Amino acid sequence: MFCDKCGTAIQGDQRFCGKCGKEFAGGAGTGYPQRSRVREHIRMLGILWLALSAFNAVGAVILYVIANTLFRQMANIGGPEGASTWLRPFLGVVALIIAAKAALGFTTGWGLLQREPWARMLTIVLAFLALFNIPFGTAVGIYTLWVLLPAESDAEYHQQVREIHAA
Repeated sequence: MFCDKCGTAIQGDQRFCGKCGKEFAGGAGTGYPQRSRVREHIRMLGILWLALSAFNAVGAVILYVIANTLFRQMANIGGPEGASTWLRPFLGVVALIIAAKAALGFTTGWGLLQREPWARMLTIVLAFLALFNIPFGTAVGIYTLWVLLPAESDAEYHQQVREIHAA
């Protein structure tokens, strides 16, 4: 038999679960742990946010390198001077914004994997922003909103936070 809260194997005559402490009124529970959308998908969400952030970080580095090598040399080889004077700083700023987005994504992925209390809200905000990042950001954003946005997901996530931080 198994505890219907945490899934730990228990004896038929036990009144309390040895792992989670749940009391059994008329003997031990016979079911499996209750399935929840958040519990099943939170680890995958954390990994996907880390992967998406790695892509963003690589893109930011490539854009910054191109902006500071190619466009710096464009003026020296006789290219259009007007474009290189404003395009190089513009692309540098865009690269820094993408790098900041990648840093927030890494923080989000780590927070989800560690079940930090603030990670759910930060992930929802970044998911709305990721919807404009076609195609991978859109997919991760939709998946994130499907898992974390419903009201019952808030209760399930905070239940997991309490369980993780209590242990």
